[in-house]
This record gives sequence, structure tokens and C-alpha cells, in this order.
Amino acid sequence: MTLHQKSNGAAKGIVGQLIPHDSATKHVTGKAIYIDDIAEPLGLLHVQIGLSTKAHARILSMDLTQVRSAAGVIGVFTAQDIPGENDVSPIMGDDPLFADQLVEYWGQSLFAVAATSRTAARAAAQLAIVEYEDLPAILTIEQALEQRSFLYEPYEMVRGEAAPAIKKAPHNLAGEIAIGGQEHFYLEGQAAMAVPGEDRDITVYSSSQHPSEVQHKVAHVLGLLNHEVTTKVRRMGGAFGGKESQSNLAACAAALVAKLTGRAAKVVYDRDDDMMITGKRHDFRIKYDVGFTDNGEIVGLDVEQAFRCGMSWDLSQPIGDRAMFHGDNCYFLPHVRIRSLACKTNTQSNTAFRGFGGPQGMLGMERIIDHIAQTLGKDPLQIRRLNFYAHKDDTGSERRVTPFHMQVEDCIIQDIVDDLAKRSDYQKRRTEIRAWNSQNRTLRKGIALTPVKFGISFTKTFLNQAGALVHVYSDGSILLNHGGTEMGQGLNTKIAQIVAHEFGVDLDVVKITATTTDKVPNTSATAASSGSDLNGMAARDAARKIVVRIKTMLAQKHDVDAKDIVFRENKVFVGEQQIDFSKVVEQAYMARISLSATGFYATPKIHWNREKASGRPFFYCAYGAAVSEVAIDVLTGENRILRVDILHDVGRSLNPALDLGQIEGGYVQGAGWLTTEELIWNDEGRLMTHAPSTYKIPACSDRGPDMHIALYEAGENSEETIHRSKAVGEPPLMLAISAFMALNDAVASVADYQIYPKLDAPATPERILAAVERLKAMRKGAGK
Repeated sequence: MTLHQKSNGAAKGIVGQLIPHDSATKHVTGKAIYIDDIAEPLGLLHVQIGLSTKAHARILSMDLTQVRSAAGVIGVFTAQDIPGENDVSPIMGDDPLFADQLVEYWGQSLFAVAATSRTAARAAAQLAIVEYEDLPAILTIEQALEQRSFLYEPYEMVRGEAAPAIKKAPHNLAGEIAIGGQEHFYLEGQAAMAVPGEDRDITVYSSSQHPSEVQHKVAHVLGLLNHEVTTKVRRMGGAFGGKESQSNLAACAAALVAKLTGRAAKVVYDRDDDMMITGKRHDFRIKYDVGFTDNGEIVGLDVEQAFRCGMSWDLSQPIGDRAMFHGDNCYFLPHVRIRSLACKTNTQSNTAFRGFGGPQGMLGMERIIDHIAQTLGKDPLQIRRLNFYAHKDDTGSERRVTPFHMQVEDCIIQDIVDDLAKRSDYQKRRTEIRAWNSQNRTLRKGIALTPVKFGISFTKTFLNQAGALVHVYSDGSILLNHGGTEMGQGLNTKIAQIVAHEFGVDLDVVKITATTTDKVPNTSATAASSGSDLNGMAARDAARKIVVRIKTMLAQKHDVDAKDIVFRENKVFVGEQQIDFSKVVEQAYMARISLSATGFYATPKIHWNREKASGRPFFYCAYGAAVSEVAIDVLTGENRILRVDILHDVGRSLNPALDLGQIEGGYVQGAGWLTTEELIWNDEGRLMTHAPSTYKIPACSDRGPDMHIALYEAGENSEETIHRSKAVGEPPLMLAISAFMALNDAVASVADYQIYPKLDAPATPERILAAVERLKAMRKGAGK
């Protein structure tokens, strides 16, 4: 694999350098401490969640006598034992900690068993005798649509008049694509430990992307005030959105047991329970009707996005909205209507997952582009280029308005695609692949180049804020705390680089500390790819406050202008003098200068009016493109990714090593979603793919053996972000759409590219084989 790490103009100094993850050595040596590694307090209780075995039913009775009398059991707790609110939902109050009278999905939590060992708690939970009265269960998108089972009324984004434009167009197509969900499969499962303190205080150690939400939900469940609950998060062993709201249940269950028993309590899901309890990426069914010209320019588009939400709201509304926001991807749509249908079903409550609805909306759009290209007999890349939004330098163009009436002011996708097409030899390889396919009956290859435009910001405007706390100790060492959480992405390393840069010191001078709600309050989730944007600016704000204080002191003491004082190379340059940073700090302490500061940042310019479906929900967009080459076996449907070329825009990279890792990991995770990861429920609503034995995430061998990943060297954020960088957490996942489209291209070769395959996702071997056989039958029926 080739990783191109050339500087793209990042700020001089420690920012922009290739620095390893702060915990990299701990990760590979097993020294990194996760929730289940924390030393257990004396008398700690292990908690197991008892789960429902019905998708939709009334609870007629729940006999827990044998559970309570089982060996090692200290207590059993149900909805009746909750002193506060029986709710762990992020927004709408519809996710009970324990089901009370009504069960709405198979795997819903019914009770908690607290025992002296994990083994005892798990064994006891199996002894519950629950009597149910079955109710009709809605399990699929199709069933929900038929019965009009929606979380909220259908929602639309409209610009222009799509129907008349489609009708008048020289060509029109209708089609649909089914897009599967995805299990997060973080390496560290859901986990929490709660420790009771003095008075009513309780401390919760949680594997969560959202410490403040855990704090708030624990307080609500226990009937406490927020200041009586402290949540701490040092790191997570992966999250991908699955610990934004889904971590609430484990934390609240542990806290409830701790509060009622006066003993520390810990909840750690095993893998099967984790997959049975928690929500997934939403699966979608997207229908489209598109009108276009002879050369492939889209003139009108009508899209319906129906998606399975599960039994409660969770975060489905903003996820559905983001799928609509990205239903255009990189393409200008002069007349468009996007309609969203949030289907309420009796399955796990689906939740945030890397991309937050954006990947599904984007995949739908790329399917439309491919379908147009096949219909006209053109290279899909030609259709993509024709329909791009206007380039950022084309300021007078009208081709800049999205379906939600936001101006796309920073579009550079043309530059990235042109560069990538050249460096990947896309056109030459496409010609060679078609020639190769004409000579091979069993193995067929495919290739595709797809772009990405991903909006950066929380679409709930008030969430776009962050805080930080910086202490400079009298010996010159620096302690950093901020509201973001570390889940393996390297956020803490980047924020430490930013703070070290402000003070002009080496990175090891800055100590990273666990995210904790008693240091930085009212934090937003580390999500929406905004971790570095928000927390980096807040940390810089705090550091600069201290720097200004020190400069003011030195300017008065040495009779120099403060602007001529420079912090660099572990020293402070004051006129002609060079003073060690630690000595300057000591002087400031002796002069009674405050060496501690809080920082704050709120993203400017953004606003969104959901009722009018209009505004500027995103501060800026991140761009990228990928070329994937694949091969399929037409006799079995087996497939492989052969080569991957990626060019991605991260602005001025804060840390190219971390950014390249995010890009590679995002692509592989996205490829898993679109090829091997299939979620299957039986007719009773039970998830059948709830372990590694039945659910296949990508293995090392599933990576393309030939991968070329590069950062876009001319990248620079046109908005004033931290060091003009761009977010990199979510956008790379959508680069893997190129792999799915390449598989579609390979399947199309079976019918000499004359029939569109209409492949659904994930493109498992079974689906590929079925598509191949369908094309063969259609070709035979047409007499070709």
C-alpha cells in the first residue's frame, strides 16, 4: 500500500507533523486502559441485562423468583425500582431503561441482575420466567410503508418543480435500490462502571462518545441533579456512532445498581448481547424518478428515501435529514424533490453510524448517475463531471444551490477528480478491463470512480459548541482537558498538538487527560466529524488566553511590545533575549499571573430552518474521490477488491499520519458495509446475525492488495477552521461507494453492458450471483 504523506501547507511547527497516536504503543502492547481494565473497587457488583424474547408483546407477568435466589445474586431490578424517569433516550423520551408492560423489539432490556461475578449474573438472568401476549409486529420497511407506521410525518426538501421537469426531459428513468444496515462492531463493547460517593454523588466511567448525555440520563434515571453525577471517559475501543446514545442504557443500569446497593457496579455487554440490544446503521429503500438530456445532464429528480428506524426515535430524525442533505452528493439538481419516510418498526432502535445517513443518501445518488450512464452508453465519470456543482472559482454560476437552498461556495471536486483520474490511469484501465472481460467467461472485472462531498457541522445548530480547560503548572508542564472523546481516531493527539503549538513547546510537555464532566461541562457528542474543529478551537482559545497574560507580563517587565514576544522551541523570545519556557512560567507564577484558562468555541455562519427546509446547516464541505477495481466470479458471486486509488481533501492537515489512517479505515469500513456485512432478522423479529460467526466484518485479506492513498496537496479550508484543516472522520467512508459501483460494473459486463444490473447493497456473493443470473436470463430472453 502506498500512503502519500507530502505536506499540504500545514502550519509550521508541531501542527502538521506526522506524529503517532498518543496511545499507539499502549494499544499494541495491551497497556491501554478501557472500562473493563479499571481496577475494580472492593465489593463491585457485576450487572447483566435480562432481554425480551418477543418483537412486540404485552408483558403479562415476569417471575424473577429464581433469578433472585440464584447463587451470587445480590439484587434484581426492574422498572418499578427506578427512582427517577424510566428513560435513556437522547431526545424524545421513548427509550425505557427497562420495558414496563410493553415489549417493542426482541432483545429489549427487561431487568438487571447484580451479582458477585459476571458468570453468576449471566446464569441468573436466564432463569426469568416471562409471560407475553403477542402483538402484531412490523419488522421491515415494506411492512411499515404498507401500514403507514412512521415516527413522524413524511418530510420533504424541494427546489424548483421536479415533476414537470422530469416529464419534459428527453429521457427519464425510474428505479430503486435497497441498502442494508451495518453493525458498529467496535472492538470494546458497551461498558460502564458506576461508583457511589458522598451524599448523593455518583461517578460513572463510561465507554461513551457523549459524556454529558450520560451524565444527564443518569441524573434523570436516579432523580438527581446534573452536578451530582460525574462522567469520565479516557478512551473507547472504537465507537463509530454506536456510543453516541446507545451507551446510555449500560451507564444508567450500572448507576441504578450502584445507587440502590451502595456498591460499585459494572455493566459489560458480551458481543451477542451487544448486537441484540443496540441499534445499527439505518437500512434504506430509495426510489427515484429522473429526467435528463441526451448528454446526461440531470434536469429533474424525484427521490423517496424510506428508512427503518426501529422501535423509537433515537437519532433517526437528524439521520434521515442528513440522508436528504447528501441526496445530491456533488451534483447540481435544478429541479428536485427529496421525500423522507421514517419507518417505525419492532426492531432495534437504529442509531448514529459513521456518516449519519449521508452514506445512504449519497449511494442513492451515485446509483442514479450510473443508471443514466448505462442508459446512454457513456462512461459514468463523464456523467458525473457534467453534473458537478460549479467550481468554487466560478462565482457567477447559478449551479451552486443545493436542494435545501444552501450555496456551495467551496466546491473543488473537479480538481480532485481530474487529479485522481490522471494519477490512477482511470481511462486506460477502464478500456483494458472491458477488453479483458471480453476474453474471460468466468472472472469479470469492474472499475468505478466516485466522488464525495460531505457537509461538516451538527445540523442541530446549538450542538456546534465546545469547551476546553488548560492548566500550566509552575514547572512549565501543561495539562489539557476538552469536551471531545477519544475513540481511536487520534483526537487527543491533534488537540495536544494545537496546544503545544500555541505555547511553542514539545508535545511531551502537554499531558492529555480523560474527558470528564466536572472539568468541561455541557459538551456535545464527539460526532458529526467535528471533534477537531470544535475542540481544537476551544483549546486554542484557552491556550491563547494564558499566552496573552504571559506576554503582557513580559512586555511590562522588559519594556517591549507584546507582539514582538514569540513562543517557540521551548523558549520565549523577548526582544533579543531567549528565556526557557519553564522559567517564564515560573516568573508568571511568582508575579501572580493566572496560568489556567477555559476556552470556548461556537461555529459561525450556520443556521437551519427545518420547517422551511432551508438554510446553511454546514460550515463547509469536505471532498474526496476514489477509484476501485474489483473482480467477480460469475459462477459463485465471490468477489475481491483488487486496487484502490484515493485522493482526499483534509484542508491543511493537522496530522497527516492520523488523517491517512482515518481515510484507509473509513474506506475499508465502508467497503464492508457495501459488500460483506449483512444483517438478517427472522420472521419473529429476532436478529440472527449477532456474532462474528454470522456477521462478517472485513478482515485484513479483504483490503485491496494494491492501495494508493494521498492527501490533496492543494487543500486549504476556505473557512477559518483550526489551522485551515478539514474534518476527516466520516467523509472517507463514502469513498467505498466506488467499490460497490465497480462491482455493479463487473456484473453489467455479463450482458455486455446493455442491461443495468440494479444490484442492491450489501453486494454479497449471493446477491452478485443472483444479479448475474438475472442478467443472463434477461439477455437470453431478448435473444442476444
